[in-house]
Amino acid sequence: MVTANATSQAASTGAAVSISHLHHAFSLGKQTVPVLENISLQLRPGESVALLGPSGCGKSTLLRLLAGLEPQQAGQIQIDEAAMGGPGPERILVFQDPTLYPWLTVRQNVLLGPQAQGKKGLEPKADALISRMGLQAFSEAWPRQLSGGMAQRAALARALLNEPRLLLLDEPLGKLDSLTRISMQRELIALWQQQGYTSLLVTHDIEEALLLCDRVLIMSPRPGRIIAEFALRYPGGVYRRFCAAADVSPPSRQSAAAAASAGYFAHSWPGRGLVRQGVIRGVLILTVRRGFPGAAR
Repeated sequence: MVTANATSQAASTGAAVSISHLHHAFSLGKQTVPVLENISLQLRPGESVALLGPSGCGKSTLLRLLAGLEPQQAGQIQIDEAAMGGPGPERILVFQDPTLYPWLTVRQNVLLGPQAQGKKGLEPKADALISRMGLQAFSEAWPRQLSGGMAQRAALARALLNEPRLLLLDEPLGKLDSLTRISMQRELIALWQQQGYTSLLVTHDIEEALLLCDRVLIMSPRPGRIIAEFALRYPGGVYRRFCAAADVSPPSRQSAAAAASAGYFAHSWPGRGLVRQGVIRGVLILTVRRGFPGAAR
């Protein structure tokens, strides 16, 4: 569970991000296709934020702009109150596709970033991350020998070894099977707590957004605009994360309902089943995941 203390520790190393009146368009032949329109948002240091929206609304383009992989056309992006430059190791983007180098093993791919920066002695940390991703038996495997989900986990380990201050995640768990995805969600929560980076997650999975993030931003169809924002917290600003049932002090069903009716998302464990409750654009969402030890049936 993330407590206020853990959140304050996270804030000590994450980057502060400010985007003001950002516009972006692509040139397709003789046509100019607007992709992003008047995007303004702030990410607090150590905060985890999700972007939800229909396919093609510019979510991935926004991540590429923040990573410095697309030139800015109009508007302003600031990192820690300074104008953002080109790509840098403090801002890491995990793509939808793994983008592993086929001539390097899993371990060599994971170590590539720090080695390119001249950093040494990170082999034990790389091995620990590979193990956390469930790839210890494939450390010396080539990318062609991995499944799509395994390759995506290797790419995630590569990104996290750099200890970025801003981690940009473009559907990083989309290729994983359901059980592995749940495990990786827990690992992402734990790593976010430990490393304290600021995170911006693109996902189409509402449950995943509720579980992993402090806020959810809703984007419109192209050209993408921020049309809604929801804070995933109980009244009082105490952020909640649930990694295991044994770690939870359950609030009452009534308090969860009250939080949802007040416009908050609530994560709770009434009746020993995980309940996620929230309101998105006036629609009450209630999801119960069973199957935990002692879950209600």
